[in-house]
Amino acid sequence: MAKEKTQKDKQQYGAAQITVLEGLDPVRKRPGMYIGSTGETGLHHLVWEVVDNGIDEAMAGHATKVDVVLHSDGKVSVTDNGRGIPIDRHKVTKKSALETVMTKLHAGGKFDGQAYKVSGGLHGVGVSVVNALSSWTRAEVRRDGFVYAQEYVIGKPKHAVKKIGKISRGDTFVRGTRITFEPDASVFETTEFKLKTVIEHLRQQAYLTPSTRINITDERVGQTFGYFFEGGIVSYIKQINRHKIVKHEPLYVNKTLEDVQVEVAIQYTDEFSETLLSFANNIYTPEGGMHLTGFRTALTRSINKYATKNNYVKENEKLTSDDMREGLTAIIAVKLPNPQFEGQTKGKLGNPEVRTAVEQVLGEALEIYLEEHPKDAQKVIEKVILASKARIAARAARESVIRKGVLEGLSLPGKLADCSESDPSKCELFIVEGDSAGGSAKQGRSRKTQAILPLRGKILNVERARLDKMLANNEIKNLIIAMGTGISEQFDIQKLRYHHIVIMTDADVDGAHIRTLLLTLYYRYFNDIIKQGHLYIAQPPLFKISFGKSFEYAYTDDQKDKILEKMKKNVKIGKEKKVEVQEIGVGEENAPPQPEKMKAINLQRYKGLGEMNPEQLWDTTMNPETRRMYQVKIEDAEVASDIFETLMGNEVGPRKKYIITHSRLVKNLDI
Repeated sequence: MAKEKTQKDKQQYGAAQITVLEGLDPVRKRPGMYIGSTGETGLHHLVWEVVDNGIDEAMAGHATKVDVVLHSDGKVSVTDNGRGIPIDRHKVTKKSALETVMTKLHAGGKFDGQAYKVSGGLHGVGVSVVNALSSWTRAEVRRDGFVYAQEYVIGKPKHAVKKIGKISRGDTFVRGTRITFEPDASVFETTEFKLKTVIEHLRQQAYLTPSTRINITDERVGQTFGYFFEGGIVSYIKQINRHKIVKHEPLYVNKTLEDVQVEVAIQYTDEFSETLLSFANNIYTPEGGMHLTGFRTALTRSINKYATKNNYVKENEKLTSDDMREGLTAIIAVKLPNPQFEGQTKGKLGNPEVRTAVEQVLGEALEIYLEEHPKDAQKVIEKVILASKARIAARAARESVIRKGVLEGLSLPGKLADCSESDPSKCELFIVEGDSAGGSAKQGRSRKTQAILPLRGKILNVERARLDKMLANNEIKNLIIAMGTGISEQFDIQKLRYHHIVIMTDADVDGAHIRTLLLTLYYRYFNDIIKQGHLYIAQPPLFKISFGKSFEYAYTDDQKDKILEKMKKNVKIGKEKKVEVQEIGVGEENAPPQPEKMKAINLQRYKGLGEMNPEQLWDTTMNPETRRMYQVKIEDAEVASDIFETLMGNEVGPRKKYIITHSRLVKNLDI
């Protein structure tokens, strides 16, 4: 029966299944509407859209492999061994179905529900958008024993679809589709693909499509990577938790309810943070949606029911959804025929029927699991109850922060040197290390728009502490009050008092450690501040290089070497007979030069911000016209979370391995 159905599907996937809605012109005019941006993220989105077509074939049971090649000439090719895009004449466009798919917006086999029951393609616009935003594209289709091809320039066909030959005996590529494209440099800010970004995204797709092998080849560096995970999202969850102490083996459920396939994997760990990834038709939904709502409802209800029934908690002491989140690692993947995504980049799933399906499927599976695994259930319940007690203690600590910040006359921390500007979009908060740097920053700043908050020593490592312990730390408490947002469920990004929050620490090991502690704090508890682009890292100079009255600042060792070479050449041009580089200490740069040192280039190494006078700190690090700052971004939440866990968590082994692995990247170790 299943075999007959497959044959029928193959027969139905022809030109008749391709639906046409409109042309390609809007894509060139507003590319951001279709791929999110014209920056690095949008560039890589082109690859995801073409790969989605191969994944769709795999989810429909017609493909087993997707190959991605980053060519040395800047092109990218994506090959799948699916059925191949139809090449017969389309009844509406009167052209080949291949040309229709490649050149018409909203043309594809994903609208009538016959060719694909579920799909992750961008509502059928994916490959045509890629074609429109590429300076050159080639589509090659292999089906029915023949090879067909068509080339395009900026989305327009160079020629009709051609039959270019038969598939030869022994050819490893006997059926399927290969799309090769070259991104248009006039559209994108950069056309250089990052291997790491491609690997991370496609490895995730391999977890979500366990029947599919995904290969990535980078011809630029001569490397090939292959991914195939039989365990699917169970393997995925084990990978995420590989450095953590787990409470139990993963709970896994996979069931279809009224055309919605619900797949969930859950595992609790000893950690304090939550890792939760949600997907719809293999598309990552960072903003969650109905599937996430159904998951949280089922989890909270089932654990509460079990805890009350077995006398872990009283009837009137219900555990909350927030209690369930501590130490939780979960992956929710749903597949459905007509997903309703909010926005073109699929950030949130809006189908109400998905909430019901997830809630019912997971609720039943959880109740059975907890009853059949009483020891694991006890570990989970104890973890959740402990989180509940910490939540109550944290609420009291939060309220004390609020009382200090609001009820006591809106008093700001005593060490905060606030700015006079009232518009948050124009205000900057510099978090500096110690009173010495704080003093220089306060004197050198622009008092109208720049506020300074000095920190005493190193703040608490929040990766190893619950919220109640964290809020007992005065430095963290002062920072929360200064920002004005509150924390945890009381966090409100609209109350942020400064739209530029700048971490400004010394250029040494201690400064790097403090910066890492602050980044951990923001990632775990103020994630929206990072997502909305409000967090920055200041880059103070490492060296001041001077000769006579002229001087330059160097921010890296390479830059220092170039400046020194340039100065030496300039000195020689000036007919100086002898040139030497003289390292000077703090406070020596203004000392009267000795006769024998008149021809020396002075090199001063700044190890701390406090070594700079206020004018130097302003010129190099705080002046918007001349400073250098890095904006903190989260390209991949899972990878970021894993790095924070490795570097800041309780397990020493993974941290040691990470340091040894990356030690070759350290040019100069400051001890």
